[in-house]
Amino acid sequence: MPSVHEQVARRLAGLAQRYTPMRQALVATVAAAGRPLSVPEILALSVGLPQSSAYRNVKVLIDAGVVRRVSGIDNHDRFELAEELAGHHHHLICGKCGKVEDVTPSPRLKRAMAEAACVVSEEQGYQVTGHQFNLVGLCPDCRRTTD
Repeated sequence: MPSVHEQVARRLAGLAQRYTPMRQALVATVAAAGRPLSVPEILALSVGLPQSSAYRNVKVLIDAGVVRRVSGIDNHDRFELAEELAGHHHHLICGKCGKVEDVTPSPRLKRAMAEAACVVSEEQGYQVTGHQFNLVGLCPDCRRTTD
């Protein structure tokens, strides 16, 4: 199976775009984070990456289907590798600080989601072909400051 970087290079080539060292650094940073990152977080983790270039290159990576936007509740979009590259997962979103974390579905959660999809399909007449699942709450750090 091709590596993430090989897959990204192919997707960019399909749009007549190069997989530049800056784009490689962005992809590596997002892949290593294990959770969606805002552009300021990407910049903090990718030393030497200019802010204007980061926004421009994130847009190119979105257009190529490499990165996807994850909307938080704090008006800061976050970015992560597309599901085809990173695997299927869900998100926990802190309603206070806006932090977004990945949740890999357990077999139990997968069964519950499949059941929920069947219920929606039966009740609404939709054919469910996929899902995105975000849970909003308080992260451990924010819970400590409110207790």
